[in-house]
Amino acid sequence: MEHIEVIGIIGGGQMGSGIAQVAAQAGYRAIVYDTAAASLERAEARVGASLAKLEAKGRLAEGETAASVQSRITTTSDFDSLSVADFAVEAIVENEAIKREIFGRLDELLNPRAILASNTSSIPITRLCAATKRPDRVVGMHFMNPVPVMRLVEIIRGLPTSDETFATTCELAERLGKTTCEAQDYPGFIVNRVLIPFINEACYAVMEGVATAEAVDQSCRLGLNHPMGPLQLADFIGLDTVLAIAEVLHAGLGDAKYRPCPLLRKHVDAGWVGVKSGRGFYRYDD
Repeated sequence: MEHIEVIGIIGGGQMGSGIAQVAAQAGYRAIVYDTAAASLERAEARVGASLAKLEAKGRLAEGETAASVQSRITTTSDFDSLSVADFAVEAIVENEAIKREIFGRLDELLNPRAILASNTSSIPITRLCAATKRPDRVVGMHFMNPVPVMRLVEIIRGLPTSDETFATTCELAERLGKTTCEAQDYPGFIVNRVLIPFINEACYAVMEGVATAEAVDQSCRLGLNHPMGPLQLADFIGLDTVLAIAEVLHAGLGDAKYRPCPLLRKHVDAGWVGVKSGRGFYRYDD
């Protein structure tokens, strides 16, 4: 594995802060960049609360405290602060144009040996490779949410991704305590190629009057032994994110079976995007 000491994380949201936490717990220095100071404040609070719970349960590494782990995390609104990163992970909104811009800036800023990874859940890695002058050093590294809890990381090869980059990324993920699965660069990769049509069909079932959202979710929990129904899960993911991934699948694969459900689109148009907005298929007033 190539020598990595500093991991740069672009995006201070739930995914970015989770990646920073597991990196710091594994002994790496993490630099979290976000343009919004409020996002960085929430990231620090989120990580602090998570580490405090782990410390209380005695689940941090021997000799570590919540404070010692968090001291390895720096937050910043200065993009140039990422220049010392050996490995960068982009964890921002599912918008290809914005991601390509970020990759172009990282390409100019970081040392030529640094690896540029994307936490995208659906956008083609090959197109992100093409936004840089180091296409062989670009890779997909798709963490699951919540990052500190979920063990899986999908590692996605773009067409130009080198074996060395792929191997280094897999080994880094394993050092972060994760289990990796290799996915080829097709829309949705593995998890979302299966999950999003499942959620989308649940939306159609509600729209067509087959059952209520509550009945659909209860049927899947009890009949399929899933811990959470597809519509409740969609609310936690964010219906806007679900719609964005569904649109990538539909456009990338060109098959009508991936067409986003009109009811899903209507919820997003209304701003009812799930837990983060207080309402999705369920209400979260409390």
